[in-house]
Amino acid sequence: MFRILMLGSGLFWTLTYLLIIRRGVLDKTYGMPLVALCANLSWEFIFSFVHPHPSIQRPVDIVWLALDVVILLQLLRYGPREFADLSRGIFYSAFGLALVTSFCSVLFISYEFNDLDGTYAAFGQNLLMSVLFIAMLYRRRSLRGQSTWIAVCKLVGTALASLAFYRYTAVAERSILLSFLFGAILVYDSIYLGLVLLLRRAAAATREPAAVQEHGGARAVIP
Repeated sequence: MFRILMLGSGLFWTLTYLLIIRRGVLDKTYGMPLVALCANLSWEFIFSFVHPHPSIQRPVDIVWLALDVVILLQLLRYGPREFADLSRGIFYSAFGLALVTSFCSVLFISYEFNDLDGTYAAFGQNLLMSVLFIAMLYRRRSLRGQSTWIAVCKLVGTALASLAFYRYTAVAERSILLSFLFGAILVYDSIYLGLVLLLRRAAAATREPAAVQEHGGARAVIP
């Protein structure tokens, strides 16, 4: 059952990455918060090449890394316009610093917890990501780079992984921290999905007829 849940999680997270890339192309922006992307790239690189996962997980990590590189290219291209108050030099320097910090954090957390499977780092950065997606939505005040399906796939993908680890792994049985992370991620992912739905509804309302006027005894719709 653990393998089935993890395969489902992998599928939904792959869909999440593909949908983010597609939305980024359509909206000419990037769809993953900068720090979250740095953490993802770091985790995937470390557990693909520095401390590679065994069996089927390593190819999955490499596929995710390749997809995140595409999102990275979108960020490098469109990122400076999203931070118009920063010069390009400052933006790229901030990105480089965030990437180095993320890489060291993921690596050292794994060493500190003696966790070369990356479980603590994975769910820790997942919580960070869940919060940052909400922050990005608030900052942009629109669905640029985002969609309902991205929110759904992200929520389901992480929920399946959380359930798999909570029910079927020894590391989760003895960890209060992991149980907290599982619950907190679900809460924030649900909030994010709710906010996306609200924004979508608000955007749809603005496209509805703005007024209805009486004209010669008939109702004329004014767009």
